[in-house]
Amino acid sequence: MSPSKARPSIATLKPANPAPLLAAAADLALLVDENGVIRDVAVANAELSSLGSDAWVGRHWTETVTVESREKVEDLLDRAKQSATRVWRHVNHASRDGVDVPMLYATVPAGPPGQVLAIGRDLRQLAEVQQRLIAAQQSLERDYLRLRQLEARHRLLFQRTTDALLVVDTSTAKVVEANPAAAELLGDSVRRLVGRPVAECFESASRTAVRSLLENARTARRDEAAPVRLAEGGTAATATATAFRQDNDTLVLLRVSAGTPRTEPGSTAARGLALDALAEAPDAIVLTDASGRIQHANASFAELAQVDGPAQVLGEPIERWLGRSGLDVAVLLSSVRQGESVRLFPTVVRSRDGGETQVEISACSGAHGAGDARWLAFFIRDVERRLPAAAERTGNGLGRPTEQLTELVGRVPLKDIVSETTDLIEQACIEAALKLTRDNRAAAAEMLGLSRQSLYVKLRRYGLGDMAPESDG
Repeated sequence: MSPSKARPSIATLKPANPAPLLAAAADLALLVDENGVIRDVAVANAELSSLGSDAWVGRHWTETVTVESREKVEDLLDRAKQSATRVWRHVNHASRDGVDVPMLYATVPAGPPGQVLAIGRDLRQLAEVQQRLIAAQQSLERDYLRLRQLEARHRLLFQRTTDALLVVDTSTAKVVEANPAAAELLGDSVRRLVGRPVAECFESASRTAVRSLLENARTARRDEAAPVRLAEGGTAATATATAFRQDNDTLVLLRVSAGTPRTEPGSTAARGLALDALAEAPDAIVLTDASGRIQHANASFAELAQVDGPAQVLGEPIERWLGRSGLDVAVLLSSVRQGESVRLFPTVVRSRDGGETQVEISACSGAHGAGDARWLAFFIRDVERRLPAAAERTGNGLGRPTEQLTELVGRVPLKDIVSETTDLIEQACIEAALKLTRDNRAAAAEMLGLSRQSLYVKLRRYGLGDMAPESDG
């Protein structure tokens, strides 16, 4: 083969300008003389500006690195001078902001004898990935240890408790776990109970009740109890089922205790029936916490508020849906929080679309659970359809038919007709405000948008009792 047609080789390449090649191969390049002094610096990665490499020229290379990296720099220089096998060493530079910058360097001879070219690559991204990996591994180890400890506590409680416990897989209705107390009560060993259909642990007459108990616990997700008889000796017992999730399966914890279940009104079954009745009640029912935020509402309230379902009002303040103004709701909540029962409180329910429905509210409060947490209950009845009949029966003149007013035209000046009607409306509004506020005149004045002195003047005018300011409660 003629020399002109020789195959090209990377080893024979001699670039006229090596700077672009260095920029592509390295993030940072240093030209170091035979004494280890930096003579030139080329920075290809702009993110390395925090190193302050522009001040390195004329300084020994070891002066730009951290203490533990100086021996590595000396080794890199010696290897380049001896043409030894090229290695990459991890070197840390001290930056201006005080954070060490990790670099990976290799050295090669360059130019005059003793001159070395150091090629550096930025390792910060790799170091961040390694740190995140280490943090993730440590977090997994902590979680694993926590789960092991939790499992150990669960196992200890499960084995040591005196209650007979069976864990049942709802898809197969078989026992997947049993504790020693269950084995003793059912007259069998733990090993023989595991994998056995749970119905076989009870008399044939009780098996339908057990299956129903498991199904209700799985679908309704609430604790239920049922009387059963054990297969061993026909002993009367009570079975209580509680559903829980494990991975993607639904399991039931079946607690079996000797004796029949209690059936007093406060039992779990009775409470479940009461909740079902409240949910289906034709009147709107709302339960809130002490601050007035809705914890439970039935479908009738959702219909009044014109929302898609009770879930859309949960967590909302009840003031959002009730009251002509903030004041009448404040009066209602204040009375209920003080433990007073409120009956037939007139107000409105505001729908999501801005409509209003006339309602009457009865309310009460109580305490339940740990720390005697307060709850408020509101029973709301729609009275929109019966209001016209009530207005016709009122004796304050507001129910006067329009025909009676028109009969006065021509006999009484219009100014007098308007004045009489205005007085009647004003008197009725004042009486309604006093009724809503339970004769709290300061609150009534605020509700009507009047000063307290103006309210007292109007009260004297209409003869509504002794209106001395000192009489306010």
